[in-house]
Amino acid sequence: MAQHESAEKRARQAKRRAARNAQWKSRMRNAVKRVRATTDKEKAKAELNKTVKLLDQLAAKGVIHKNMASNQKSRLTRLVNSLK
Repeated sequence: MAQHESAEKRARQAKRRAARNAQWKSRMRNAVKRVRATTDKEKAKAELNKTVKLLDQLAAKGVIHKNMASNQKSRLTRLVNSLK
């Protein structure tokens, strides 16, 4: 366990940030699932735009790595473009 006040504070901060990051990651996974579940191309494009914005925000905040955001965007875009 932490021995100094500053270490205790850092532990509290880390706990709060981990909980916040878990919420953001859950939102991201749900957004990706919505894009993948959509079969209509127009609806999928609308969902893709929302998801791309969310991925960019998470990468900017440092919740996910920028390359992970880029890879997700690329995969989802290819999927939406392949829809009829």
